[in-house]
Amino acid sequence: MSAEGFTAEEVDAMPDRIAATFTNRNVLITGGTGFMGKVLVEKLLRKCPDIGQIMLLVRQKKGKTPKQRLEELFNDALFEKLLKLRGGIGALLSKMTLIAGDAGAPDLAISAADRQTIVDNVHIVIHAAATIRFDEELKKAVMLNVRGTKLMLELAKECKNLLLFIHISTAYCHLHEKLLEEKPYPPPANPHQIIQAMEWMDEETVAALTPKLLSKLPNSYAFTKALGEALVVEAMQHIPAAVLRPSIVIPIWQEPVPGWTDNINGPTGLLIGAGKGVIRSMYCKSDSYADYLPVDVFINGIMICAWNYITRGDTKSNIVNFTSSAEIKVTWSEMIDAGREIIMNRVPLNGVAWYPGGSMKHSRLYHNICMVLFHWIPAILVDILLFCLGYKPVLMRVQRRIGKGFEVFEYYTNNQWDFKSDIAQTVRLSLNAKERRDYKVDAGGLDISKYFEDCIRAARIFILKEYDDTLPAARRHMKVMWCVDILTRCLFWGLMLYWMSGWFSSLYSYILGSSEQSSIVNEMAA
Repeated sequence: MSAEGFTAEEVDAMPDRIAATFTNRNVLITGGTGFMGKVLVEKLLRKCPDIGQIMLLVRQKKGKTPKQRLEELFNDALFEKLLKLRGGIGALLSKMTLIAGDAGAPDLAISAADRQTIVDNVHIVIHAAATIRFDEELKKAVMLNVRGTKLMLELAKECKNLLLFIHISTAYCHLHEKLLEEKPYPPPANPHQIIQAMEWMDEETVAALTPKLLSKLPNSYAFTKALGEALVVEAMQHIPAAVLRPSIVIPIWQEPVPGWTDNINGPTGLLIGAGKGVIRSMYCKSDSYADYLPVDVFINGIMICAWNYITRGDTKSNIVNFTSSAEIKVTWSEMIDAGREIIMNRVPLNGVAWYPGGSMKHSRLYHNICMVLFHWIPAILVDILLFCLGYKPVLMRVQRRIGKGFEVFEYYTNNQWDFKSDIAQTVRLSLNAKERRDYKVDAGGLDISKYFEDCIRAARIFILKEYDDTLPAARRHMKVMWCVDILTRCLFWGLMLYWMSGWFSSLYSYILGSSEQSSIVNEMAA
């Protein structure tokens, strides 16, 4: 018996109205080979067996053709469950239509024939292509995040059967708003003028103008995502469109592979860096929190929004914040403490450089001192040792990347934003028990510690390629590093006490000598 009073058989017998929304409908997806896009493609193929065609806009990359990239996509562990369910890769390929193109190129680099195919057949567009690098050069970010969105909207306006254009924005694109509501906001500049300027200016000129263009915004990502969103809001007068704003999208919570990710962005990279012992200090308000959203929850949200807009006809709910902090808040210190406990005691990483430790600093000066003592000096010493042993130095390069990441990270960890998510919370009340189970968008049943453990285990396997058979050796190495850490601390404080005792002894001698000299002078004066 389920918590809602239905038996499992009764829940299974309920209609899946969300899957029905995609029945015999063709979906064009940009960014389908990215982290979020992969999970979207997998979910659509698994839950919507009667979907028409999934059309993927895919560019050639690193010498691989779009077809080769699609085959690589299906070889990912993310698709193992789906492949078994559907009987092999052939069944999946029959549902896929490749569109060779590039969202960052003029006219999307789509052939006339492919463009006509889209115009004649597409019902739903999900535009997820974007550069998510916070430090991306402004011109490149504009070409993909802004001009790419404009070109996709122009293509959507031509589509004869368009039911909905979904634009994936971000909850962190209007950073001047400490409370983000589910409504449009004025863009930081005119997106059309910015596109025109970027098209004729060279990269050096753009680089020189970037600080002035960004103004108070911290990076090109926030700037360009706000501009792209404004274009979609403008297009809502002409086409059915919706803007979805997820917060920080993190690894899978539940299905199909708990903890799965294909990158080390965000908190995953933080946990790995701390777990490897190379991150030991962070300048951060430890009691503040960021808003995280597991990628499978957001993908479920995309599909629910499509159902709500197309099937239920709720066209007014067209700007939706997908955030979690209304239900659950995890502070930076809680996240780091949980990750440290898991890595030290349950899922150690291979070849840790030092025993996981360190802390968050509220003082920038204190953090900078710790960076020198615990990041840079050890990295220099280890790299010198590696060089002498004939190996390639690596830690200085790692620390430079960490330092660059901190430049972005510190802005977000030392500021606080809140989000309204009324639409998402209201719409999910209209789901039946089966839909709530199969398209989970609430935090019910979330075990934070287990989720972080799943994330670390998955990162260990899928990112670091450290498989479970290496865990015993990793645990032994962790114990050795614990002993080394304790020994080093004792040696350090022993030397400090020795130095301080010598310093105090010298000071005492100086004061004593000065006192004696003063007494002699006084006697002579008398």
